[in-house]
Amino acid sequence: MEILNKDEFFMNIEDICTHIEEGALFIHPTDTIYGIGCDATNKEAVKKIRDVKNRNESPFSVIAPTKDWIMENCHVHEKAKEWIDKLPGGYTLIFKLKKKECIAANVNFDLDSVGVRMPDHWFLEVADRIGKPIVTTSANKAGESFMTSLDNLNPEIQSYMKFIVYEEEKHGRPSTIVDLTNEEPVVIRR
Repeated sequence: MEILNKDEFFMNIEDICTHIEEGALFIHPTDTIYGIGCDATNKEAVKKIRDVKNRNESPFSVIAPTKDWIMENCHVHEKAKEWIDKLPGGYTLIFKLKKKECIAANVNFDLDSVGVRMPDHWFLEVADRIGKPIVTTSANKAGESFMTSLDNLNPEIQSYMKFIVYEEEKHGRPSTIVDLTNEEPVVIRR
């Protein structure tokens, strides 16, 4: 497993995007905490994340490549547009899916909805560059504390990763979750 800083990441961006498109699992920084990622359209890669996290049923969120991707693939009502205007930012917005084929079926097994992130972080550029959503889920096993630095990265999780993009210790908390599947937005977690 390779540990890359931002500069090293961008020096190798073409190879890294190829690895992601080929199904690599990786740890990435966001504006809140570190996440485990993969190409959200790759069913086998998503299954590997489920296996390493021991998370068999709960849905994963995705980093959307662009706001246009959200509008094209999700049902967006007028009040939801106000939340999209807050992106990028520390929010996970849950939408009903319009185009179910935009993500692998095992990202969210019911395929009726998806949690969408657009972190206020340079890593967002990766999803835009590959033109696909990226799974983003906290870097931990289900029920354990999430990764804030390399010191508390679970060794088993580390063994599955192709690379880690590491900045520094994170002192954030997971994103605010807003359910936009109905006309009235509902804040689930702050």
